[in-house]
Amino acid sequence: MLAGRYRRLGRIGQGGMGVVWRAYDTDLEREVAIKELRVPEQVTEQERRVWYARMQREARAAARLRHPGIVTVYDRVMGEDGRPWIVMELIHGQSLEHLLTEQEALPEQQIAAIGLAMLEALSAAHSHRIVHRDVKPANVLLEGDRIVLTDFGIAAVEGDATLTRPGTVLGTPAYMSPEQIAGQTVTPASDLWSLAATLYAAVEGRPPFTALTHGALFIAIATQDPAPPKCGGPLAQVLNGLLRKDPANRLSVTQIRDLLTTVTGPGTKPDTQSCRSVDQQSATRTDTLSYTDDLTLPDDKGRSQPARAAEELPVEQEAVAIYRRLAEADPDRY
Repeated sequence: MLAGRYRRLGRIGQGGMGVVWRAYDTDLEREVAIKELRVPEQVTEQERRVWYARMQREARAAARLRHPGIVTVYDRVMGEDGRPWIVMELIHGQSLEHLLTEQEALPEQQIAAIGLAMLEALSAAHSHRIVHRDVKPANVLLEGDRIVLTDFGIAAVEGDATLTRPGTVLGTPAYMSPEQIAGQTVTPASDLWSLAATLYAAVEGRPPFTALTHGALFIAIATQDPAPPKCGGPLAQVLNGLLRKDPANRLSVTQIRDLLTTVTGPGTKPDTQSCRSVDQQSATRTDTLSYTDDLTLPDDKGRSQPARAAEELPVEQEAVAIYRRLAEADPDRY
């Protein structure tokens, strides 16, 4: 029994640092979801305090937001061992990630509807000066017609003291923006990139960038363009307009809303003619690197040399270092 009132009934899901349980609130006689923080035993006491503080920040950030597209936080309680737990509404549905494992790709109208709901939820968070920083299919829950954004565990809250060391990379690599992987300041535009990456996965059945290692993935995000999406029209305009390297060049919320509404609006039918097979997508930009091209980086004397192996540096340090070297060598491009 947690905090003398929450009885765990069963595990809903598990991530890298936490577990979400279905539980019963014996005081209010209702089912809830509770999030348990699990910190590896080998971390230092200082690191442990940072993770506890981040969990508390998640509760505060989500509790500020009252929006049907954002999971409602009811309470934050402390366990007997001093760990914080978050009590929130129980969503009776599945994640977009789980749905994509079953269907691989979704119809355009459904994708646009999901995109609109996520856009409104993110706009609500941004209006409270909260940047989510981890928008991805696993954090989008589907409950009937309701679409809910969850997990503000690494959200950046304006006015709160930072919990992240300079240069540290937080987020899920495949859905992170170029500025995120470079360890730069995140903004609402960073969440919009991740929104587009999530919708791209719903169109293609995979994220816009894939690679065998995190380092290679970060380089791809920083230096390459994604393959053109299978479906054209307004939905493709949203994807292409948000997956731009420079945050200042990404579409505005109003532009995104207008384009997605064109797809979901009354009388709109799925544009089956705009959906192309993989074989028909061979026409890609020739001025960007393919996923399998070997990268060469300039050394201190300007000579080309192969990129360092991923094992030589921690993932985040390697990717940030490579990105910065690329930017120094060709600032106009990066």
